[in-house]
Amino acid sequence: MKICVLVKEVPDAAVEKRIDSSTGRLDRSGEKNLNPYDTHAIEAAMQIREGGTVEVEEIVAVTMGPESAMRALHKAVSLGADRSLHLSDDALAGSDVAATGYALSKVLEKESPDLVLLGQQSDDGECYTIGAVVADHLKMPSLTQVIKMDVSDEGLRCERQAEYGYDTVQVQLPAVISVGDAINEPRYPSLKAIMGARKKPLEKVAAGDVGIDDSMVGGDGSRVH
Repeated sequence: MKICVLVKEVPDAAVEKRIDSSTGRLDRSGEKNLNPYDTHAIEAAMQIREGGTVEVEEIVAVTMGPESAMRALHKAVSLGADRSLHLSDDALAGSDVAATGYALSKVLEKESPDLVLLGQQSDDGECYTIGAVVADHLKMPSLTQVIKMDVSDEGLRCERQAEYGYDTVQVQLPAVISVGDAINEPRYPSLKAIMGARKKPLEKVAAGDVGIDDSMVGGDGSRVH
């Protein structure tokens, strides 16, 4: 099994969120960290590997963003990912959720994962929908708010938070799963893992490398302005 984990660099939660008056977008300057919700997705991938029910050949951390987003990938690798992939291109600047989901789906098409995991939301824009957008482009089933996940050769048996309790759903792979923060308690990386993170493979790709249509990304390709 190959697992791709979507991660994101977000402004430090302790820093007040501000809108850049010149662009109308969230000001993402200043101190940044790995989105805390994504650490649960990485931990979920690690627990599938360590559970031994299926063999996980590779866990790949994937992000889209500027040069600074590499720090989120280094953190993801220190938490257990085997390698990372950084989609970065000036053409992607200003992409909304729909454009971002499309761009990430093109990267994932190249990777051909059996399972895509991500946190239930981003800590900056508090967006819950990126997983569904990615899944739609990949024509994969998608679940959100998953708090328990059992994997087998037949697929996934997931328990997810619903409006009035919990749902249990059987999902065939490949699939896109957004995990809730109640699914696990993320581990802390060891000093050795932190120091070794920068030595693990990190591939940087541009929009053209994965066949992204420039008209569908960036400010001009976004539906929300």
